[in-house]
This record gives sequence, C-alpha cells and structure tokens, in this order.
Amino acid sequence: MTDSYSAFYDPDGRLAAELPPDRETHERVVRAALAWASPLDVPADDVVQIGHLLAGAAWVVADEVRASAALLPGNDGRRLFAEIILKEADGRLAIPCTSLHRVQNRARLIRALYERLDRVRAVAPSGEATAAAP
Repeated sequence: MTDSYSAFYDPDGRLAAELPPDRETHERVVRAALAWASPLDVPADDVVQIGHLLAGAAWVVADEVRASAALLPGNDGRRLFAEIILKEADGRLAIPCTSLHRVQNRARLIRALYERLDRVRAVAPSGEATAAAP
C-alpha cells in the first residue's frame, strides 16, 4: 500500500488567511514536545521534522496575532506588546531547529503566541474581531 499526501504551494498566504489555525492540534504537539525529558527520547530525524511542524504552526499563529493586533489603536499597550512578541518570534523562527532544546523553545513560542492572540482578540474592536476570529 502506498501512502500519498498533498503539499500546498501557497506563496501569497491565501490558505492561511482563509483557514484558522488548528489550535487543538498545535496544543497537543506542544504538550508532547515539552514532555520529552531527554534528546534520547526523540530520533534526530524526527527532531528536524517536528521543528518544521512547529515552525509552520508558529507562523500561522503569528499571522493571526499580527492581523488581530492591527485592529487595535497604535497607542494601545496590548498592540505594542504583541508587536514585541512578534519580533521575537521572527528572530526565533529564523534559527534552524536542530536540537530538542530548540524544538521545546518553539513549543514555548507557540504557547506565548496563543496567549497573546487571546489577549489581543479579547480587546479588539467587536465588529472587526469577529471577522478575524476563526
């Protein structure tokens, strides 16, 4: 039996704009990554693949934070804090993920991004927030 899969080429980010992040799946992967206590728990090839998976999830959530924060006034402290976290996310995601330590840092980044997304959406203007919400 042959396994098959589809890969999407989406350079304009249209799919991400139309599909909300799969938070439940992201949170399960984060919990699993943070549960590993030793690099011996995960084969090296899997570490790289999990790093890619977490990077993709982080970019999707970061895009949601960016879009939701843009709805807030420029002088709102929550928007400023979101921009700081997004800048940190960009820096962390630029580093290749080649160790369990880095995988776990990406998992923590996803948690931080979801926390910021919740806070930003809680205060976003009501009419526009519902349009951006999944």
